[in-house]
Amino acid sequence: MTQRNSPLARADGFTLIELIIVMAIVALLVTIAAPRYMRSLEKSKEAVLKEDLWVMRDALDKYYGDLGKYPGSLEELVEQKYLRAVPVDPMTDSSTTWQAVPPADPELGAVFNVKSGASGASTAGTSYSDW
Repeated sequence: MTQRNSPLARADGFTLIELIIVMAIVALLVTIAAPRYMRSLEKSKEAVLKEDLWVMRDALDKYYGDLGKYPGSLEELVEQKYLRAVPVDPMTDSSTTWQAVPPADPELGAVFNVKSGASGASTAGTSYSDW
């Protein structure tokens, strides 16, 4: 059995210097990774927004093709089973912020197109409301 003061004794735990070095390395890695993560999160929200807009516009076209007019609201697409539910706008986290664009002829209905109600610009520099 070795004694604690002998050179063969094993140290229990880490020194303060070792802990500080490890924490500095972890902080450096987080500093590098965080901006990339946030950028990828933003791009994934944009991809979901594009897909949601495509699905709703496709449902509007099918509704018009079947009934010869556009729906009075997005909820009407759900009631008529063209959509399961009005999707949540990933930029505003709400399904009530969609902006309905009416057709040129008001007798054809109320929702010809749909746009995001989000303010701000995409990573490409275009406004979300222009998509």
